[in-house]
Amino acid sequence: MRQPPTDSELEPLVRAALAEDWGKGGDITTDSIISPASRHEACLAARQKGVVCGLACARLAFQITDASLVFMAKKKDGDIVTPGEVMARISGATASILKGERVALNFMTHLSGIATLTRRFVDEVKGTKATISCTRKTLPGLRHLQKYAVRMGGGKNHRFTLDEVVLIKDNHLIEAGSIAEAVKRARAHKGYTGKVEVEVDALSQIDEALKAGADIIMLDNFSSEDVRKAVSLIQGRAVIEVSGGVSLANVRGFAEAGADIISIGALTHSAPALDLGLDF
Repeated sequence: MRQPPTDSELEPLVRAALAEDWGKGGDITTDSIISPASRHEACLAARQKGVVCGLACARLAFQITDASLVFMAKKKDGDIVTPGEVMARISGATASILKGERVALNFMTHLSGIATLTRRFVDEVKGTKATISCTRKTLPGLRHLQKYAVRMGGGKNHRFTLDEVVLIKDNHLIEAGSIAEAVKRARAHKGYTGKVEVEVDALSQIDEALKAGADIIMLDNFSSEDVRKAVSLIQGRAVIEVSGGVSLANVRGFAEAGADIISIGALTHSAPALDLGLDF
């Protein structure tokens, strides 16, 4: 399992976000109104129920803005919060708190939103063997953070990079000509010894995938009824992943049909932000 992002990995992202927010002239509103001598304590709090994620990003946003700011976390990533619960307190120069506020909130609302949506899917499949997984449908440059947020919500990560696992999809099959040939080429590539996953979009492809030696079979845009049929055909000879068309309304049906993994792109590309706020 991957470790949480380190400060050294996060710092370039946070610095870039702050530079983007400040522009060339800095926060002209705060600089014109707030006295440099002003001091405050601010509370970073939840405005709706959800799963906390992104506290390290928030801390760095304030500390990079002003190293003298004191950031006191009251929760940890993965905790569930309800409206009004304080996640962190930030104390020090009022102007510095205001200058770091938006970037801190942007990271936390986005990542907490991913963690919260993931937890909802995980809760829906409780009592089944199915695990909830994300995909590579992530924002460029933020994959490590977004996949970390999925883990904080109780989900699992699909492959991080293209060099981790062979996943043969429809466009690969067009070039190879058949599932058997595609799997053969994958196994022969530079002594590859890892797992091979094959995506199928019809029940008729399952037997070929099994005969080719697929370790994982991805059922793409199958109905829950067809997933049940696929489970009967596969009979435990390959791990079954369901992907495409999965929602909170139907995920339980896919899990009860026998899916081992349910991968959901929406966890990272469509999660709504969790409503959080920072107030003095």
